[in-house]
Amino acid sequence: MNVGFIGLGLMGRPMALHLEKAGHTLHLWARRPESLAPFAAVNAKTYATPAQVAANAEVVIVMVADAPDVEKVCLGADGLASGSKPGLVVVDMSTINPNAARSIGLRLAEKGIAFVDAPVSGGETGAINAALTIMVGGTPEAFEKVKPLLEKMGKSVTLIGASGAGQVAKACNQILTGVGVLAVAEAFSFAAKSGVDPAKVREALLGGFAYSKILENHGQRMLDRNFKPGFKAWMHQKDLRIVMEEAHRMGLMLPSAAATAQVFNAIVGSGMGENDSITALQLLEKMSTPDGK
Repeated sequence: MNVGFIGLGLMGRPMALHLEKAGHTLHLWARRPESLAPFAAVNAKTYATPAQVAANAEVVIVMVADAPDVEKVCLGADGLASGSKPGLVVVDMSTINPNAARSIGLRLAEKGIAFVDAPVSGGETGAINAALTIMVGGTPEAFEKVKPLLEKMGKSVTLIGASGAGQVAKACNQILTGVGVLAVAEAFSFAAKSGVDPAKVREALLGGFAYSKILENHGQRMLDRNFKPGFKAWMHQKDLRIVMEEAHRMGLMLPSAAATAQVFNAIVGSGMGENDSITALQLLEKMSTPDGK
């Protein structure tokens, strides 16, 4: 299949390479020329605009930062819509507001373009290992067309419902992971302040009802002091902002998500937004010691 891919960053790059390895021809556009360098030796063609990508692809995958970026790529000047052919499917794998996804989908539909929102969970490691969890919103027909591509990038691919449903599922994921990361950081901070080895505490808790993937994986990274980003804190801040925007719109009380969103605001405000989201531990440590170290 001729597959367009726009958004070749930390996660998009390995995702696109999995598709090329599976035999698909890549059609690429990037804002930064250096993002295209890893594709020089593979079956990929590069273009000057997203419109040119759309003119040469059957499916275009978008993996960018936020809704305004998706809207610009899809509907802006020289965007995908201006170069599309009949039958094009646009798959947005970014994490954006569900209402924004629905709006973009409706406007693309007016131009004869099918739209699928398919945000992911799993971070850079999941992208590299083709082990992402992919949550999909769209029509069954569009889903069936793109499902073989999604299965080359993820280990779990689920059609949640109509357009926007994938983004709702991702928002739920970010509530659980954000609160979970903060909970593990608080537990480790509490253990250390009490004079108890957090590593031993983790070892014990892994065998009980407190077990979670976050305690297992992120907890170990906290113990290793490995704050290299697999998923940057500012991105989790952005995702929780989406959650709180939707909660405000619906008049929905989400107290744990709200408190966690404030923590991520503080992380970014403290200059640690480029670190992994587990840098929540560092924020707690700074706030819990007299000298802030």
